[in-house]
Amino acid sequence: MLQPVRGTKDLFGIEAVLYRKVVDTAYAVALRYNFQEIQTPIFEFSQVFQRTLGETSDVVSKEMYTFEDRGGESLTLRPEGTAPVVRAIISNGLTQSLPLKLFYSGAMFRYERPQKGRQRQFHQIGAELIGPKTPLADAEMIALGYEVLKALNLHSEVILNLNTLGDAESRTAYRTALVDFLQQYKNDLSSDSKDRLERNPLRILDSKDETDQKIIQSAPLFQDYLNDESKAYFNQVQRYLTDLNIPYIHNQKLVRGLDYYCHTAFEFVTTSLGAQGTVLAGGRYDGLMKQMGGPDASGIGWGSGIERLCLLLQEQATVVTASNLITIVPTSDAEEPFAFHLAQTLRAAGLYIDIGYSGNMSKRLKKASKNNSIAAIIIGADEIASNTAQVKFLNESRQETVPLSQLADFFNTYLS
Repeated sequence: MLQPVRGTKDLFGIEAVLYRKVVDTAYAVALRYNFQEIQTPIFEFSQVFQRTLGETSDVVSKEMYTFEDRGGESLTLRPEGTAPVVRAIISNGLTQSLPLKLFYSGAMFRYERPQKGRQRQFHQIGAELIGPKTPLADAEMIALGYEVLKALNLHSEVILNLNTLGDAESRTAYRTALVDFLQQYKNDLSSDSKDRLERNPLRILDSKDETDQKIIQSAPLFQDYLNDESKAYFNQVQRYLTDLNIPYIHNQKLVRGLDYYCHTAFEFVTTSLGAQGTVLAGGRYDGLMKQMGGPDASGIGWGSGIERLCLLLQEQATVVTASNLITIVPTSDAEEPFAFHLAQTLRAAGLYIDIGYSGNMSKRLKKASKNNSIAAIIIGADEIASNTAQVKFLNESRQETVPLSQLADFFNTYLS
């Protein structure tokens, strides 16, 4: 029997309902902030990610789905959303329209061990603000993420972790100090951290290895290497968040490992999902567009795994699956053409309509109850002759005769 590829899964039933709720809710919030939707292809030229993520990063070296197409081009299924959005801005000539606020959703792909809330094909919502280099933009992006979580009723399930990576000068000074500190423990570090020490030492601060964590406890603190400009920038971000009553903790171990990241880094984390605790994360990336061949434009963005948000929604039981579905039940096959025409008329009036297919009336009514319909519209020969319908409310044990011409108004009034 054919099965889905390991690390992928089919979405249907409650999982599909939750997925749609997350995307629609996030997009509705983003629109209030004047973000516009963008959709990029699910595969790009491999260089889009190799140039931005770095040849030696874990994503590029271990996790990307890269293949050669029939034309000999190296293509990669997108492992993240920011680089494709920036590429789209450059290739579509949108750099003349900055600032840009863009929202996206869709599938991402990484080859890693499947686990709770993490698949090889996973899905994200994300937002990018390209152009402004100001603490206000950072605070607005964090506020957008917080409002999305709030609209999903998940804000009480997470805590915002906030840090600053400073400007290039501060970052270079800290990197030197961190490497000098870690060199004395080089033989004790995990194999991954030994490798990172040479090429990406800041990522060691993210290590989940217990021995690494003990070593990191005594590592230099980023704030001790910030210059005055970086301190002032971060202080302003914090003031904005305080003014908005968005709670946060200053987590000095929170980093972004790529060179184009700077200043604000943030994560909304939860303890409800085990090790996979990050549900929404982002940061400022002022050097990315220039690195990709565009102008030297600033940017800040975030991404959030839809699967992890859905897990939180399921565990909180915040989604009510009751619907406004109404089922039309013809009493026999002879009334089906009339029932079909009536269904189309009511759908055009904005109602959610299903048709009870096959079987006697009793079986059709049972199916209507099983699919959570609130009511059944019974259509028989007598109803057609009198231009009426029998409306049976399936959860209220009552039934009414309603003229066909008044059905749409009848249900719209009832549902309101």
